[in-house]
Amino acid sequence: MSGDSDTLRIMEIVLTAEIFNQNPELDINDLTPPCREIFGSTGTADAKRPVFVSDGLIKRTLSIADAHTKLASNPFIAYEEFGQRIRITALDPAAQWFLKQGGKPLVEKNPALAFYFEKTGSNGGTYATVRKANPPYEDTKAYLDAKISKLVSEDEKLRGALDLVIVSAPEEIEQHIDDLVCTPDQLALIGKLQHALDHREFLHRHRIYEIGKLLFVGPPGTGKTSLALAMSRTMHMPVLEVRLSMVTSQYLGETSKNIDRIFDLAKQLSPAILFVDEFDFVAKSRTADDHGAMKRAVNSLLKNIDRINMVKNGVLMIGATNHPQLLDEAAWRRFDEVVEFSLPDEEMRKNILKKVTSTLHCSVDYQALAKKTEGFSGSDLRMMIKEAILSALMDKRQEITEADIKKGVTMVRNREAIRHQNWL
Repeated sequence: MSGDSDTLRIMEIVLTAEIFNQNPELDINDLTPPCREIFGSTGTADAKRPVFVSDGLIKRTLSIADAHTKLASNPFIAYEEFGQRIRITALDPAAQWFLKQGGKPLVEKNPALAFYFEKTGSNGGTYATVRKANPPYEDTKAYLDAKISKLVSEDEKLRGALDLVIVSAPEEIEQHIDDLVCTPDQLALIGKLQHALDHREFLHRHRIYEIGKLLFVGPPGTGKTSLALAMSRTMHMPVLEVRLSMVTSQYLGETSKNIDRIFDLAKQLSPAILFVDEFDFVAKSRTADDHGAMKRAVNSLLKNIDRINMVKNGVLMIGATNHPQLLDEAAWRRFDEVVEFSLPDEEMRKNILKKVTSTLHCSVDYQALAKKTEGFSGSDLRMMIKEAILSALMDKRQEITEADIKKGVTMVRNREAIRHQNWL
């Protein structure tokens, strides 16, 4: 940028406000996240017009004091002392000034600006592309919180379900598909589910409902939970995490009702992902003692799985288990697809190591290390690198060496040895 960075950021906000006010066809997803916050559009899916920009709002959101002084030399800007509002007096010349000062990179990330420059034939990003890359408002915690608050106010029973699940908006999820090393089958499944979501109406019309109930199976640390969470970001759906052991152990007398409420909450938050971890707990409960409440809870869970549907309800159901052999036919047949998560082979281990160390200074032979870590899960590899990082930092270094990695390998192997000891 040739212009001052703060000046261009302020000008971006002021231009966005003017363009948004003049074009009612633009909606909240044409505003960047900072613009939504400045314009007070973070508590509702509708952005109220007109939107304003003031010194106070700029200072609070961008930490830039006395914003109007940075635009004082711009002939197309007016400042109103009353209310401290900043506004544009002539949109076209102000927009051209913005481009000449080096604003094009900001246009390429701002749908409202891209819309304007595409419409006027000026130099800027393609509107459809820029809007698609802009984080949707529906992915935000603010949107999810507002939706949950409204649901609970209308149905107090759903509050009990909230105590039993961890609900996360897509923007809160740290895992991203690009950060994971997935198998071709896992990536193909995500693509298939995305197409099914995009064509829900077609599938519903033709009564094709057997889509979107997945069972993730594999040893601990192989990425079942990570992929389920990453799918939230990729598919723009909030995720509800449930651990069956917690639901049943803490609220045994109310378990069946609470399971019903959890599924109701997932439907109300649709489109959403309902991720049920420790699914083998169902099998353990079915073969355990004849506890009536527990049996009713298990039956309630299985019935709810039968009744929920991605095509009809917009809920993607994912169960995860480390012990698929414990599941009986009644539980197994509830799922449309079984997705295997096996321990990574040598090539996958090499790719995982490269991903984990991509932001680090790491002088190691990845191929040799992948060969040396046979039997390690993805979680083991991350733990190994973490130990190597701590080893380097304790030695007042930020570059990871072979010696640091060796310490990490030893730590993981020692953990495994302790886990398999017979203490009796």
